[in-house]
Amino acid sequence: MIYLLFLVFFAACCAAGATGAMFSPDQWYRDLDRPSWNPPDWLFPIAWTVLYLSMAYAGARLAMAPGSGLALALWSLQIALNTLWTPVFFGLHNIKGAMVVIAALWSAVIAATAVFFTVDTVSGWLFVPYAIWVSYAAALNLAILIRNPTASAA
Repeated sequence: MIYLLFLVFFAACCAAGATGAMFSPDQWYRDLDRPSWNPPDWLFPIAWTVLYLSMAYAGARLAMAPGSGLALALWSLQIALNTLWTPVFFGLHNIKGAMVVIAALWSAVIAATAVFFTVDTVSGWLFVPYAIWVSYAAALNLAILIRNPTASAA
C-alpha cells in the first residue's frame, strides 16, 4: 500500500517539478544581478529530485498514519505553493510576486514540518532538508529582489 501512496505523492511532486521544465531560466534571469552564493543551474534538478523523493515518502508515511488530517492538508498546501512559485518567478518575471509566494511556501513548509513531527517523526525529519532549502531559496529570492528593484514585471 505504501508504494501506491508513494506514487501518488510523487506524481504531485512531479507535477510541481514540471513547472521547472515549462518555465526554465531564460535570458531575463541570466541578466539579473544575482548574489555570489546563487547556486549553479545544474544543482537545481539534483536538489529537487532528492527533495521530491523525500517529500513523497513523507506524504506516503503520513497518509498511513492515524490522525494525519492536518499534516496531509499542510502537505497539500505546500506542494500547491511549490508549484506556483516557478511560473510566477520565471514565467511572469515577477520577483515581488514570487517573494510573496515563497514567503507563504516557507510558512507552510515550517508548519508542515512541525506538525509532521507530532504525527510521524520520520516524516518530520524527511522535511527538514526541504525546510532548509526553501529557507535558502527565500533568501535568494529576497537578495535578487533587492539587487534588481526594477526588474520585476509587476
